[in-house]
Amino acid sequence: MGQDLLEKIKSFCQKNRLITPDDTLVVGVSGGPDSLGLLHLLTSLCHDLNLPPPTVAHLNHQLRRPDSDVEADFVRNIANQWQLPFFSESRPVADLAAQRRQSLEETARQVRYAFLWSIADKVGANKIAVGHNADDQVETVLMHFLRGSGLNGLRGMASQVNIAALPLHPHDITPPSSKPVALIRPLLDTPRHEIETYCHAHQLNPRYDSSNQDTTFFRNRLRHELLPYLESYNPNIRQRLQNTAKIAAAENDLIEQQVDRVWPDIIAAAVAQTIDFVRESWLDLPMGMKRATLRRAIQQLQGHLFNIGFDHIENAISVLAKGQTGALITWPDGLTIRLNYETISITSNLASVQEQAADFALPAISRPLIVQLPGLTPLPLTNWQLKTTLWPMTRAAWPKIKQATRWEAFIDAAAVGSDIKLRTRQPGDQFHPLGAGHRKTVKRFMIDAKIPAAYRRRLPILVADDRILWLCGYRLDDRAKITEQTRQVIHLTFERIDFWTKS
Repeated sequence: MGQDLLEKIKSFCQKNRLITPDDTLVVGVSGGPDSLGLLHLLTSLCHDLNLPPPTVAHLNHQLRRPDSDVEADFVRNIANQWQLPFFSESRPVADLAAQRRQSLEETARQVRYAFLWSIADKVGANKIAVGHNADDQVETVLMHFLRGSGLNGLRGMASQVNIAALPLHPHDITPPSSKPVALIRPLLDTPRHEIETYCHAHQLNPRYDSSNQDTTFFRNRLRHELLPYLESYNPNIRQRLQNTAKIAAAENDLIEQQVDRVWPDIIAAAVAQTIDFVRESWLDLPMGMKRATLRRAIQQLQGHLFNIGFDHIENAISVLAKGQTGALITWPDGLTIRLNYETISITSNLASVQEQAADFALPAISRPLIVQLPGLTPLPLTNWQLKTTLWPMTRAAWPKIKQATRWEAFIDAAAVGSDIKLRTRQPGDQFHPLGAGHRKTVKRFMIDAKIPAAYRRRLPILVADDRILWLCGYRLDDRAKITEQTRQVIHLTFERIDFWTKS
């Protein structure tokens, strides 16, 4: 099995040009079976190809102490035993996530990739290998499908990508070198069970992250609940989703080639914050090319497509097709589209973008939403959903209640009436902020809490029968708090449905 898998990985790397004779590798190693198996395979592969031995890089996220410290020591000992260069750092990911108002998963991913990039720069490596496998790809494609992604999302993870193209946080340390560094995924066609069998055969004894069993994380629910359920309908669903990713990747590449071809013909002008399409030329494009060119323009202006969903694109195309000169379309994050006499101007309002830059990852709504209790309530046009569950109140629940994160709340079920929903602020809104001891207007609370003005009108507020229970992400209402008399608890958690993949 070991030699078979090594040959399989060698063939995959050759087919996708992941490793060449002049490469120097850094391998991100958490200590789990995927990354440890990858390190063992690449150490052998580098030896066979006469490449320098790979450098081991481990980031301690400080999330599961003391386990995370034990894992760091474990990886260090492996590197020492195998006589491999080793680098390790620690980052307070939970604190950074709170500061950035992001999910733990997203922050951990950004910090980890920036760390790996910095190590590659330090040792002069041009490739960073990570352990994403075929099961991760399946989960990613399914996750993208559920959030309504197009071909670009259904293609899943690429086997190789320029790390500079990833949406890293600007405050993370990035290397000053201009040398291109590629992130590669040699295990992307290898199922998880094959990797675990390989680890067992070579007595690698990897560490297992207990948080991978926690179904409060969206990806884990896909892995442990939804995929097994789908397999009861189609035992080959994993292979079908892998095939979908490969088809979507090829189709998406074809569309991008066509965009490259027409792009010079439809561009009237392009400056720092505005791209002008030639109106007549753009309107003559097929529907698929209209969508693709709009997405490319947004990507070039903003550097990402966060918060721009299918409905945004379709609405813009519909408005522009009506041909009413002067029509203005407003999109999230300061983007606007204006139909002029001869051009279509797509503009990024820099001031607005700067004001909202820290907030693009926050839950946001534009209309009232009925909350499913229990259940999942998606936030339209965003990557967020609200998960609600009911708990009996027990002594064991208190530690979890006291450790609630910013986008999590525990509410006395007795405070909730028949009509529970999310809405935005309304004129005259008042509530009793927990711990304040007095009533306060929502407007004054938002000002005192220094909530950015552009975000105040989008912040979800949980209400029951028009009584405010939770200014989401900021403060619970005192009347909704858990007390010794509470018999049943409503647990609410905002979850990010990331299009990026396994942490």
